Amino acid sequence: MSDTGKIATVQLGAEGPQVGVQGLGCMGISEFYGDTDEASARDTLEAALEAGVTLFDTADIYGSGANETFLAPFLGAHRDEITLATKFAIERKDDDPHYRGVRNDPAYIRQAVEASLRRLGTDVIDLYYMHRRDPLVPFEESVGAMAELVRQGKVKQLGLSEVTGDELRAAHAVHPIAALQSEWSLFSRDVERSAVPAAVELGVTLVPYSPLGRGFLTGAFADAAKDLGEGDFRQHQPRFTGENAKTNAALLEPVHKIAAAHGVTAAQVALAWVQQRAQVHGLTVVPIPGTRKRSRLLENLGATRLTLTPQELEVLEPIAGQVAGDRYPDMSNTATARE
Repeated sequence: MSDTGKIATVQLGAEGPQVGVQGLGCMGISEFYGDTDEASARDTLEAALEAGVTLFDTADIYGSGANETFLAPFLGAHRDEITLATKFAIERKDDDPHYRGVRNDPAYIRQAVEASLRRLGTDVIDLYYMHRRDPLVPFEESVGAMAELVRQGKVKQLGLSEVTGDELRAAHAVHPIAALQSEWSLFSRDVERSAVPAAVELGVTLVPYSPLGRGFLTGAFADAAKDLGEGDFRQHQPRFTGENAKTNAALLEPVHKIAAAHGVTAAQVALAWVQQRAQVHGLTVVPIPGTRKRSRLLENLGATRLTLTPQELEVLEPIAGQVAGDRYPDMSNTATARE
């Protein structure tokens, strides 16, 4: 953190604004991780901004729009200080709570942005992501429609989520892409194969979501079935249950040892690793760990002051290759939201 007590800043994309080196993922405020205390969540938002967090991340699927609505008063009070990111593409149905479809057609994009602008109570979205790609819709159509929103002044910058390096290049050829949001952590490093090199090549900022492995890397629980509350979607994630959970909990031993050596937490080690791994690639990153509590927020921001030694990074290197279980359950019969 700087002398002002705020975290440092980096540029978002090749031509975007300066944002704090750590953002805030707001998904859990509305659903997926059990009950929420709205007063605590609002306090956390204010504390984040005070500490220099300026990139706040939401999506129209979170709470079926409720997350955007929740953020609207905070956004309205601090509009000039905040870089707001939201997403479209994952469709839900009122009569089927389990349905998740993906839509990238231009008509849907135009409909989605108007709905998000209305819920957020703003005239412009700073960073608008395609949450998931429908491969049946050419980038010329979907990214072309997003580019039109920029020309209309409804969106400032464009982003993609969970695409390959070749897909990122193809989209960027239609309109500059400022940010790529993908899962990246000590447990999940698939993004390094093709997406990271493409992002470096194009000057795209990577926004790692779930940099704490959806909480597993904090060491706060070992078995989701026993340790997480009712309504927590992690109870159904392969890495969090049964023998997989036991195997993965054991992988945290070096993380805990390094944390103890520095007098920090496992979460801070995991977040510092993401920042330093990005430096290896020459990549700008803005991780967006999600939390609803001020104490966890401040803990996460403390990671921006932590530097791991080359020897510690070497010890952490093999963890991802030993993780048991896929990132998501088998959803081969439905286009399921994966975040």
